[in-house]
Amino acid sequence: MTLVRVKGFKIFSDRHGQMRCYHRQTGRKIDLKKTPIGSAEFFSECARISAVAEALKQQEPKPGTLGGLMSVYFSEEHFLERSRATKREYRMCAGILEPIKDTPVSSIDTPLLAAIHDKLARKYSWDKANRVRNFLIQVFKFCIPKGLISKNFAEDVIKKPRPKDAPEAYRTWAFAEVQTVLDAASPQLRASLATIFCTGQDPTDALEFRKDQVGDGVIWKGRNKTNVGAAIPISNVLISELARVPAHDAPTLLASSKGTPWTYDGFASAWQRLRTKLEKDGKVAPGLTPKGLRHTMATWLREAGRDEREISDLLAQDSKVMGLHYSKNAALARKNRKTMQVWEEEYERRAKQAKVSNPQKKASNPDKRSLSDD
Repeated sequence: MTLVRVKGFKIFSDRHGQMRCYHRQTGRKIDLKKTPIGSAEFFSECARISAVAEALKQQEPKPGTLGGLMSVYFSEEHFLERSRATKREYRMCAGILEPIKDTPVSSIDTPLLAAIHDKLARKYSWDKANRVRNFLIQVFKFCIPKGLISKNFAEDVIKKPRPKDAPEAYRTWAFAEVQTVLDAASPQLRASLATIFCTGQDPTDALEFRKDQVGDGVIWKGRNKTNVGAAIPISNVLISELARVPAHDAPTLLASSKGTPWTYDGFASAWQRLRTKLEKDGKVAPGLTPKGLRHTMATWLREAGRDEREISDLLAQDSKVMGLHYSKNAALARKNRKTMQVWEEEYERRAKQAKVSNPQKKASNPDKRSLSDD
């Protein structure tokens, strides 16, 4: 047999006498049954694998560049322990900076970053420019102790102000909008939106509620973003909504139509399709977001006279509350039950107002109670 050598590939006979071949750098194997050694197909496959490996190598961040700094931060424990939503946010920011990833660290300073900040604001929005700035602050913060950059130049970049005519980022929902959206949603999406609405939690947190976190009529969980202990009473409204959920074997309280835990992207995609359709049909005003449901609960409670501490405890906002321990948070659960009762009373008041305003409105399915039937 003629000895064949290909640069970058190892060709050998294994202990069973079978010929093997793989690319040294990537470990990619070649199926020698489909592409016998020495054949035109074999050399073509070798060339293809080498080309792919070279292309991937070109994409790797180079040391001493902005891309290299971002790569270092993405390997930091600080980043790896962030919530999935934050990771997704930072990856998005890195994607925006992709065209300038080869910028040498030696040329990075505040004037350069300010110019980039201005350009991003013009190309995208003031908000996205500020989010990229915040991301760079984190990157530089963790690269300074490693001696990779001398100063956190991003901190001195002045944030873009929110335009006076900019719409509210997460506007509150009108009661009629809540009802309209839930009635139009699929059972799985409805349950998810109702859970966000009835718990006041961030969508990412609500989608991750596990069945084993439910006890004594309370959902016990720490918020992903703040890691603050959460003791969320399950209201009668939510009990009614969860009774609609099709049975599933997912460990999470909520599940997609496949019976598996929601991914945030899957949930966001389903929500976007529904919102687009309802806006096109003129059934809801623009600007609805799932996170706006969290703001809706807070708004209702403020209007009902609850103070910031009570609202923060229920919504699991950053506070001095200790991490979750059932015994240590029993008092918090009792306190939050009182706050949730106020929310339910406010809900009932708004539901009655909606019935008076729309006396002919009926539930879309008479065999199941709608949100306003509770």
